[in-house]
Amino acid sequence: MKVQYDIQFQPELMQNAWEQLKQFTDARIALGRVGGSQPTKPSLEFQLAHAQAKDAVLKVLDVQALEEQLAELNTDILHISSCAEDKDTYLKRPDLGRELSEASRQLLKQYQQQHQAEYDVVIVTGDGLSARAIEDNAPHFIAELHQSCINEGWSIAPLVIATGSRVTLGDEVAQILNAKMLVMLIGERPGLSSPDSMGIYYTWNAYKGCHDAMRNCISNVRPAGLSELIAIQRLMALMKKSRQLQLSGVKLKDEHEMVVESVAPTNLKRIF
Repeated sequence: MKVQYDIQFQPELMQNAWEQLKQFTDARIALGRVGGSQPTKPSLEFQLAHAQAKDAVLKVLDVQALEEQLAELNTDILHISSCAEDKDTYLKRPDLGRELSEASRQLLKQYQQQHQAEYDVVIVTGDGLSARAIEDNAPHFIAELHQSCINEGWSIAPLVIATGSRVTLGDEVAQILNAKMLVMLIGERPGLSSPDSMGIYYTWNAYKGCHDAMRNCISNVRPAGLSELIAIQRLMALMKKSRQLQLSGVKLKDEHEMVVESVAPTNLKRIF
């Protein structure tokens, strides 16, 4: 019988040649190794990130706290829900998250009957797949967006907070409230480095049953992603162009320009 010797690995931490590139990305690269295994620290960091992503999905939106933060805007706030009555149903039945509950539909219709108004903009905030993203990012974003719309002279519908929501839930809200421009803020599906990412979906003249090609999307709004300032600038540019062209979606191009400061790296070695 031929004897096979075990492979002998070095017991100390072995750095990866790509280590210097980690400063430019949150991606899990250049983790190094100890022996034939991954080092303990990145292994634990991965488990933590996975737990944070799972918690973001399962977390229930604190509607009361959100309402209190938005109260300073001095506008009506309506709380609605989808037909997905709990998180388990929401995750297993995406279709129910796209449908207004009957009680919510009647609430919106009653409000519209009482006020008999038409609006330029309605802002709907939905928990989506990350309530944490909404709690962390939405209050200040809504305040800034609300003021930007006022500065344009646009009429704004009551703020709407939606639980158990998917993106298309906002379509019928805009239709019932007679709002031309729908801004749907929603918690995005968490990644392993982004449990707090908020998405923005904009639709001109939304109605129940309209298709995704009618929407414009701005994603990854969070401190470590797309900044709030840039997101609002981009959204407002889309909305102004949309009013001019009377459309949104694939026919509406994002022409917002960002100033990018280019800094040439001085300490990178050639590694490939």
